[in-house]
Amino acid sequence: MAGDSETHLKDRAENGHTTQKPFLIGVAGGTASGKSSVCEKIVELLGQNKIDHHYRQVVILSQDSFYKELTPEQKAKALKGQFNFDHPDAFDSDLIMKTLGDILHGKTVHIPVYDFVTHSRKDEFVTVYPADVVLFEGILMFYLQEIRDLFQMKLFVDTDPDTRLSRRVLRDIGERRRELEQVLTQYITFVKPAFEEFCLPTKKYADVIIPRGADNLAYTGYPERRILQTTERFY
Repeated sequence: MAGDSETHLKDRAENGHTTQKPFLIGVAGGTASGKSSVCEKIVELLGQNKIDHHYRQVVILSQDSFYKELTPEQKAKALKGQFNFDHPDAFDSDLIMKTLGDILHGKTVHIPVYDFVTHSRKDEFVTVYPADVVLFEGILMFYLQEIRDLFQMKLFVDTDPDTRLSRRVLRDIGERRRELEQVLTQYITFVKPAFEEFCLPTKKYADVIIPRGADNLAYTGYPERRILQTTERFY
């Protein structure tokens, strides 16, 4: 079946169009709640994880790719852990809207690559080809109504604060070269207050709330069943 799916997608890419508008799924939740893991689990359950990205029918995008370019003053603050990356104004919402609009029209899009060590966009892009299902994850995916209304399904990954904090500490120290004191100060000063003010209230917009993230197979299986029921599949 996978071979048939790849053949279909290759033909479709060469013809330059999709058979229908993609099914957009928004995935929100606090920092390190497991949003990416939930998306990856859905892709796996749909049998798309081993297919070449050129031919995948299900793709994942991250709001983290759409951080705004910082001014020199803002970058200096960021390097000291004094810039609020969890505020809605930190994201390029206009670019997100344009990207989603292009995706809905079956266009190939180019996604910025963000460097969390230097707090800047790299001089490169990730090419995302037309797909049947697009998972777009981020802490504030449901904050703006004009973006929220584009999603046919909305998931909120609900993980307890202690778990999220421990994951963030390990990630920021191990992957982003931060010092423990800086990570904790930034969390207390910006991350926790922003979650409570901007992210948590958007939980009410979710169609499905997923406790414990990707570990909760009873809930991560729901989007798979819904996708199969509401879109034409080629598996």
